[in-house]
Amino acid sequence: MAFFSKLKDKLFKSSSKLEEGLDAIVEDGGEEIAAEEVTPQPAPEPQAAPVVPEPVPETAASLVIDEVSEPTPTLTPEIFEMPEAAPEPEQIPEPVAKPSVPETEPLKPASKPGFLARLTGRASSQPVVKRVLDDDMLEQLEELLIASDMGVDTALRVTANIAEGRFGKRLSTSEIKQLLASEVARIMEPVARPLPLYPTTPQVVLVVGVNGSGKTTTIGKLASQFRAAGKKVVIAAGDTFRAAAVEQLQVWGERAGVPVLTAPEGSDPASLAFDAITKAQEDGADLLMIDTAGRLQNRADLMEELSKIVRVIRKKDETAPHNTLLVLDATTGQNALSQVETFQKLADVSGLVMTKLDGTAKGGVLVALADKFGLPIHAIGVGEQIDDLAPFDPEEFAAALTGLTTE
Repeated sequence: MAFFSKLKDKLFKSSSKLEEGLDAIVEDGGEEIAAEEVTPQPAPEPQAAPVVPEPVPETAASLVIDEVSEPTPTLTPEIFEMPEAAPEPEQIPEPVAKPSVPETEPLKPASKPGFLARLTGRASSQPVVKRVLDDDMLEQLEELLIASDMGVDTALRVTANIAEGRFGKRLSTSEIKQLLASEVARIMEPVARPLPLYPTTPQVVLVVGVNGSGKTTTIGKLASQFRAAGKKVVIAAGDTFRAAAVEQLQVWGERAGVPVLTAPEGSDPASLAFDAITKAQEDGADLLMIDTAGRLQNRADLMEELSKIVRVIRKKDETAPHNTLLVLDATTGQNALSQVETFQKLADVSGLVMTKLDGTAKGGVLVALADKFGLPIHAIGVGEQIDDLAPFDPEEFAAALTGLTTE
């Protein structure tokens, strides 16, 4: 929808880099072929990935169903999982409808001359460059994907899947794009999950990440969307070391119409988190979102402080935090992998939010994260506006990342 076109526009750095690279690879050793030869597309996409039947952990799914008491307003974004999300598994037959496409035979005559002739009026005079998919081409493809921060292991796996059944055949740039988008979507499908909402009140959402990753902005946007869904939200400004962070959070709190609990500068953030849970319980809040100071994953002292916040929160509620969101800055590239690894050990990260996808040519890191950790990706951000945070859609992301034109 609107967010997809925005995502596509904003991801131009990633998609144009991939597109230029693919063009160069195909032209290097490729040859022009008349349009008549182009139509048969050898793309039996391995999209048979309806292994998505388990979008939500069983516990979360049942807990969400219990929340049917509150109807959801017309909230297009589904960053968090509301009761309506429960029937989602029934929609899985959709991919199964794919085989309903009749055999290739009747399709060939209809789509070949008709479509191109209507588009250009001279189907046979439109040559397309194609190149044989061989070892050299695969190696170049791997290097291109690694350069887009997809990671070595993921790049090798993706290119191997593209080559399967197509090795030795001639492919055009657009065909490779389709195959690449299909592979990316298949990897991302299992991790595209909304943030689960539990009946526990207050549900404690701890937000962590390194300096400048966009935690505060993300909290403001999420709080606004939770409130629009009829939830009573409280924010705790746990970054007590930076006055600017508290002020920024207060601005977002005002925009969202959500109260922000603060403490004097330099206060113990664990103590603030404890008091915030008490206050949220007294106020009957549905959600308490706790901001934390940005910390580098290689600073043992700061990471220990985060562990302390978690320990203190559990003294008040042993099941808390119910969600621990790690906010990642897409521009950090492969460094995001080590961030996930460290934060996961100390704070038991339950899901990811990726920001600043509009400012990098390395959006492929999200694919590497999904492939390596399999953590749910709840939302992605591509800007500073309130509506620039949206639920993660694997197919839209794959199309935007590869520069694939969809209609």
